Amino acid sequence: MKTDVEELTPTRVKLTVEVPFDELKPNLDKAYKEISQQVSIKGFRRGKVPAPLIDKYVGRGAVLQEAVNDALPELYGRAVEEKELFVLGQPDVEVTELNDGEQFAFTAEVDIRPKFDVPDYDGLEVTVETAEVTDEQIDETVDNLRERFASLTTVERAVEEGDFATVDLAATIDGEDIEDASTSGYSYEVGSKSAIEGLDDALIGLAAGESKTFTSTLVGGERSGEEAEVTVTVQSVKVKNKPELDDDFAQMASEFDTIGELRDDVKTRLDRQGRMQQLSDARDKALEALLEKVEIPLPEKVVEEEIGRRNQQLEQQLQMAGMTKADYLADEEKSEEDFDQEVADAAALAVKGGFVLDQLAVQEELGVENEELSEYVVTQAMQMGVAPQQLAQYLTDNNQLPAIVSEVLRSKALNLVVEHVTIKDEAGNVIDVEAVQRELNGETGETVAAETTDADTAETDTAEADATETAEAADADAVETAADEAPAADATEAKDEDKKDA
Repeated sequence: MKTDVEELTPTRVKLTVEVPFDELKPNLDKAYKEISQQVSIKGFRRGKVPAPLIDKYVGRGAVLQEAVNDALPELYGRAVEEKELFVLGQPDVEVTELNDGEQFAFTAEVDIRPKFDVPDYDGLEVTVETAEVTDEQIDETVDNLRERFASLTTVERAVEEGDFATVDLAATIDGEDIEDASTSGYSYEVGSKSAIEGLDDALIGLAAGESKTFTSTLVGGERSGEEAEVTVTVQSVKVKNKPELDDDFAQMASEFDTIGELRDDVKTRLDRQGRMQQLSDARDKALEALLEKVEIPLPEKVVEEEIGRRNQQLEQQLQMAGMTKADYLADEEKSEEDFDQEVADAAALAVKGGFVLDQLAVQEELGVENEELSEYVVTQAMQMGVAPQQLAQYLTDNNQLPAIVSEVLRSKALNLVVEHVTIKDEAGNVIDVEAVQRELNGETGETVAAETTDADTAETDTAEADATETAEAADADAVETAADEAPAADATEAKDEDKKDA
């Protein structure tokens, strides 16, 4: 087999492959056998029809086409491997020559990862926010916890801002009742502006049993976007009563006996969260600093696919939130042009980052062990709320393990960069990443993934950390079988996977 490579652009090539006809013999034999199973010729059982009769009744051309279709994937893979190309996506293949008994040739145009070396990253310096817990943060977190344990009490007075009103809503357009815009027994926090426009103003001053009609634009249903006459009737008025900030509250809301102990625990958790955020920011900024040192062309098609993926993800999130893209842009105070440009820039940066980390993994000969795959699957499963074995089986059945290997490799490559970067906080203090990770790991026994967590997690019982650790230990073995199906991965395997598909 002879293979020539023509560089169309720095990120796209054209392979020209010539194959001696005798190399197609196994594929021809297979084609005859499969066609023999499909045709019915008098005097011969299915699967036993001789090749000459298949040529006569079905046609040699059909056999050749079947053989070529069967041979192309392997021949293309061999050509890619021979030329050591990192191909991205599926190729555009064209058969250019098929001389029966002589030669077979085809071309394949495909995007490739650009060839480059990752420059030295020693000496890079990044700055992250100072992880300092303030009394205001503690107060806010504790107050959020009080909100969770608040109760509603009915009051005999008119509605005021901040009250919870139980209301009935009815809407009409030109005297016609709009059923899907009407509801009863709806509990609404007055002043939250979380319902239709004008409802907050209409409610203030109404007492139980009183009604008011106002004009508003419907935001859902078949008549969405149309103006309607909306009548709101108050059933009851309630006020929120938060528990007193005392030892009784601490005992009710946590495992602690005193409010002082609860506040100390909140401070510890906020401090942990702040340092985890520092690690996460350090990773992001370390990668940004490295990418600034690398200039590489990016395949347009790959970037376009990433843009499409991000837009699709946003659409799904907006649908779940009951919003339109126009609503989202209005909330963000962005034009569609500005938004599209932001998505395009972010997509290009993500593609570039993936290329750089992949190349760094190859240069540094990084590898992934089965234990690391198991840990990754367990962590992802816990975040998704599914059993690790269930996720592992899904990844195996859908041939997703190679993608997981690539993701873990990229994470290890980024960890290597972080180890060589000087990280300071805004006060100029140098942050020892390894020391912080050891300290955080020592507090809970779990692996710190340097990810941002919600501030509300500081309010949960400390027993959650122990439960997480126990679950990880119990489920680690459950994914070992699936992890074993992905051979011990190294940089060479990641390279091979890149050749198949980015």
